[in-house]
Amino acid sequence: MSFVKYINFKLINNNLLDTYMNFLLTGGAGYIGSHAALSLLDAGHSVHIIDDLSTGNKSLIPKKAFFTKCNINDEEVISKLIKSNSFDLLMHFAGFIQVEESVKYPQKYFDNNTENATKLFETCKNNGLNKIVFSSTAAAYGSVSENKLIDENTNLNPQNPYAESKIKTENFLFENKDDYKFIILRYFNVAGADKKLRSGQISKRSTHLIKILSEVAVGKRDHIEIFGNDYNTPDGTAIRDYIHVSDLADIHLEVAKYLLEGSESNLFNCGYGNGFSVLDVINTANKISDEKINYKFSNRRDGDVEQLIANTSKILKHIDWMPKHNDLSEIINSSIKWEKKINESNT
Repeated sequence: MSFVKYINFKLINNNLLDTYMNFLLTGGAGYIGSHAALSLLDAGHSVHIIDDLSTGNKSLIPKKAFFTKCNINDEEVISKLIKSNSFDLLMHFAGFIQVEESVKYPQKYFDNNTENATKLFETCKNNGLNKIVFSSTAAAYGSVSENKLIDENTNLNPQNPYAESKIKTENFLFENKDDYKFIILRYFNVAGADKKLRSGQISKRSTHLIKILSEVAVGKRDHIEIFGNDYNTPDGTAIRDYIHVSDLADIHLEVAKYLLEGSESNLFNCGYGNGFSVLDVINTANKISDEKINYKFSNRRDGDVEQLIANTSKILKHIDWMPKHNDLSEIINSSIKWEKKINESNT
């Protein structure tokens, strides 16, 4: 298959000019990266994935995607790849994401999430690829003094090395804005699975709430542990803004169009603007699941924050995107269905 670059076509109904695009995508064997790859491929674009499979799972790589196994710091392999393809844009998902692990092993996170990422960007730039969509995190905001919606101008207050490592990479892009055109996406809590169950979360050591309760729902665990019930929230448990992974994947396609149409570099929050506590999520799951979600309270974890809810007005103003899956029940249900699928495949 040969790549087709910049083949323009008119959309009859709205006369918008659209483009077939060719993407280089890191971390496409991971949870969010694989969903983004599916979204891009479903829209008719080309995707070449690089992943070293250290935390990813090869089974999540879409069949239509091209794949090269390598680390993002492999300058030689990536340079050859860029030279032999006409990539329009890099989407960088690869990175370590476990907050608790980052507190224990901070250097691991700075080495991979910052040093390796900036080396990747420089390798791309040196080979003529300077447009980037970078996966960052709402953990950069940390604890906010007032329980309010968080916009992109909120002061950063990272509570763990994971968040710090992402901020350092953001700063690299801002400090080199003359060399790159980029979109930084700060994800709030990503959950759920592809509607067709082509992808979802696979983890050897799950740390995300909805992933863990899905494991309880299918009998892989007997309970879920709630870290902290003494937060200053209505029920004492931490509050998060949960965004369906398929909506987040679609955001990546829209910001790619935005960037390639000549828009300036920018930074966007990715969430729904709705907050749910840990107990809200568990109670909702209990209405869906055949198995009761049992839980017990434990002490707070180092690096966790009380509340994170996105103000999404900026992204809605700049790109043509509206959520399709903004429903906590749908998010949880899709996650449980995915968990049942992978559980059955392992038995």
